[in-house]
Amino acid sequence: MNSSKIVYFPGLNGLRAIAAIAVVISHITLALKEFNLNPLIFGALKDGNPLGLSLASYGVSIFFVLSGFLITYLLQVEKEIHTIDIKKFYLRRMLRIWPLYYLYLLVALLTIFAFGLAFKSNSLLLYLFYAANIPFILGNTLPFLSHYWSLGVEEQFYLFWPWVNKKTNSILKIAISYIIVVVVLKLSLHIFYPNTILEQAIQVTRFHCMMLGGAGAILYKEKNYLFMKITDNKLMQTACWIIIFFAAINKFHIATIIDEEIISIVALCLIIGQINIKNRIVNLENRFFDFLGKISYGIYVIHPLVIFLFSKFLNQIPNSNPLKYLAVYTIIILTTVLISFLSYTYFEKHFLKFKKRFEVVKSSATKFSS
Repeated sequence: MNSSKIVYFPGLNGLRAIAAIAVVISHITLALKEFNLNPLIFGALKDGNPLGLSLASYGVSIFFVLSGFLITYLLQVEKEIHTIDIKKFYLRRMLRIWPLYYLYLLVALLTIFAFGLAFKSNSLLLYLFYAANIPFILGNTLPFLSHYWSLGVEEQFYLFWPWVNKKTNSILKIAISYIIVVVVLKLSLHIFYPNTILEQAIQVTRFHCMMLGGAGAILYKEKNYLFMKITDNKLMQTACWIIIFFAAINKFHIATIIDEEIISIVALCLIIGQINIKNRIVNLENRFFDFLGKISYGIYVIHPLVIFLFSKFLNQIPNSNPLKYLAVYTIIILTTVLISFLSYTYFEKHFLKFKKRFEVVKSSATKFSS
């Protein structure tokens, strides 16, 4: 493998964009009551939460599969060149995730104090050390920071996955075995011991979704005939986009306990469809999706504060105005995109340039100019 060759997968920024916007739309829906609007416009879940809440969880699952796929593929390419450099791996992750993570954390805390909001200080340490999934599971999240649970899951995954890739050649077997064990355990708990903390912990800490992406990366890299035949055909790609469509309009539901796993499989199939090009049904390789995909990390991190701040004055618009729903969604999404663009351009990019010094395998998230 030529170490100077740039690894680039087309269309994946588009999937990032879809996942990020899905999360934002879901969280706006959840907060509609703060705008004096009915949060149940799309219907309600059994627990009374807005139906649109499922969309955020699906978006995170797509992120997890993407992350598992890309990280595993790059680690395996690096392993072909020489031994995986764990130190450089962690430096790359730190430079990509940490700056915005801690900047937003600081701004969120300042906002909490400024507005005199309830503050569970015993949870703060967990946010500082990437364990935000713990207060999320226990229901002790901090304002504007509950979505940090997924970043905690990713960072925890990185604690062991590079080492597994470095120390063994049985990545595929390990990933598949882990996925099977977790899904069986998850189903067993749901049937025999429903609504336990352990069931919730498995539902939240979705290492198996990331490993699904990792298994897909190995199979794609090896050009496994059966895998490519199943995932990369017009029928499968069409079916996957139909599922995404129904998920987007809150009509996707097969079995609540495994919906996330189904969406993860769909995400993996769409990844293969995009990067293999020939059987694409929807082409996500364009400047619009590329732009949103590049700033998707910022979109995901920043949006809760944008929602909160706009709720402080958009709630003054009369409820009788039928355009208020449209105004709330449009203004928040556009403002989040703008702030994320500014963050990426004037803050994150400085760290990303430094991050390139620690690249063993050169990779690019875009073919378009920055």
